[in-house]
Amino acid sequence: MKLNQILAIESNKKKHHHEEISALHKATMKEALMNGFHRVYNPKDAEGESLPPESQKVQFRYKEVIEQQNGRLAELFDATATRDWTNCEAHADVVVEGQVFLEAAPVHYLLYLEKQLDDQRTFVSKMVELDPGENWAWDENSGQFKSDVVEQTKKIRKKVPLVLYHATEQHVAQTQVIEEEVIVGTWKKTKFSGAIPGPEKKKVLARIQVLTDAVKFAREKANSAEATPMTIGKKVLDYLFVEVA
Repeated sequence: MKLNQILAIESNKKKHHHEEISALHKATMKEALMNGFHRVYNPKDAEGESLPPESQKVQFRYKEVIEQQNGRLAELFDATATRDWTNCEAHADVVVEGQVFLEAAPVHYLLYLEKQLDDQRTFVSKMVELDPGENWAWDENSGQFKSDVVEQTKKIRKKVPLVLYHATEQHVAQTQVIEEEVIVGTWKKTKFSGAIPGPEKKKVLARIQVLTDAVKFAREKANSAEATPMTIGKKVLDYLFVEVA
């Protein structure tokens, strides 16, 4: 069998056998299921009330439970041993753009690396991008991006007199106080950013995808290795329960 077939079988057996073994273990912890009785009633004299016998059957016997458990566990032990022994030999090259990137990588490491690459994809994809609406230049002194200088005027509302009628020989000047915005200064603003440029982010994500695809291909190839059949389950369980035979 191939390693990937063993993995599928092991997963299915684990789920099915775990349910059966758990039910057996729970049963052996209940006295009512492991114990029973039979009793017969004898009246004191011939005229006394006659009662039918009572009994409760033993539903689980330890030898049978252990035998049933061992049968299931032996299959799991063997499937897991076959997987792990085969994993020691299952490996494949990770090839990127026609070149060997990682040589003879073990299948366990390929699984680990695949998960790490997925985490890196999440990390990079959620990273803040440099605002494309600004003109940015790399500033060597600060080690970050720097925008063009933008000037912004600062205004305040100020009360100023408004001349309605100028003074004449016959009349004094008439004025009215009004509010108007007056420029009092100028802001010169420079933006800085440590965000990643969009094009660079896309390139990193593309490289992550290329390597991820290569790792997945290598993992599939490693998992197609011929399985090394192992039968150690019965040996382990026979040793444990030799007195129960």
